[in-house]
Amino acid sequence: MKYTIGWATLLLCSAAHAQTPDLQARAWAASCAACHGTDGKSNSAIPSINGQDKQVLLTKLLAYKRDQLPATVMHQHAKGYSDAELERLATHFSRQPR
Repeated sequence: MKYTIGWATLLLCSAAHAQTPDLQARAWAASCAACHGTDGKSNSAIPSINGQDKQVLLTKLLAYKRDQLPATVMHQHAKGYSDAELERLATHFSRQPR
């Protein structure tokens, strides 16, 4: 019986951890809201990034960072993050509802 309770607890904790939002990425994403809107949902001519495919977002962010994609300010923002941090941002925005 105690093994069953132990495994159940472990599974619940693992599931809760897997669904825990990345609070650091969420904090970084707040700075994106000025242009892209809250949680990446834009109300202007600037594109929404909420619910986008993670790999598409990451590819664009890395391209901005490496000056491979023309931009007005995105290349400057992207250069402030490591590749791993940009991946966490892409994950965050891909999980936001459209």
